[in-house]
Amino acid sequence: MRRAWPLVGRSVATEFHRLYYGRRSQTWENTYWLGAPVQKLPLDLWVMQEIVYETRPDVLVETGVNQGGSALFWASLFDLIGHGELVAVDIDVSAVDERLARHPRVTLLEGSSTDPAIVATAWARAAGRRVGVLLDSDHRAEHVRAELDAYGPLVSPGCYLVVEDTNVGGHPVSPGFGAGPLDALVGWLPQHPEFTVDRSREKLLVSFNPSGYLRRR
Repeated sequence: MRRAWPLVGRSVATEFHRLYYGRRSQTWENTYWLGAPVQKLPLDLWVMQEIVYETRPDVLVETGVNQGGSALFWASLFDLIGHGELVAVDIDVSAVDERLARHPRVTLLEGSSTDPAIVATAWARAAGRRVGVLLDSDHRAEHVRAELDAYGPLVSPGCYLVVEDTNVGGHPVSPGFGAGPLDALVGWLPQHPEFTVDRSREKLLVSFNPSGYLRRR
């Protein structure tokens, strides 16, 4: 019976994952930080704040801001820590929470995260500083691969590159999505041994980012 528990546990977690993700209008699309929509699994948000607190980046780069709930979360965390700033990138920032535009710890960049000008601005902002990166924009594999190439080298040793929503494409949700973040990651990681998948960050049993927590040596 002892050997059966891990398998049973994984099965239960997978079914909960599918249920939670499938009821998106009730669950992750209905999750807020200080009134701003976050659209993340709270378990992942908790783990990521642990990472930020432990690694203390000077700059956190986040691609994919949407309405800005997660960006406001990072800004609030940096305020609590008393250290850090956010470079937040989105192709359209018109719907972003207005509090971000005036927050002293936030720099908003409007444009594609893979646009050379945007990449250059993010790099300039982070030059010579301790950096972590969160990738949460266009989830098509080709775009995520371009983001990995552009922002992976920016991550400082000991810090994290988090590839979000590796669960889509049947891992285990949205099987019809096609090639997504996990596919991009599987093709990219073998050429980048400086990064290792930190499965300990999936400790809360369900994660929208399976195999997506990468720590740089």
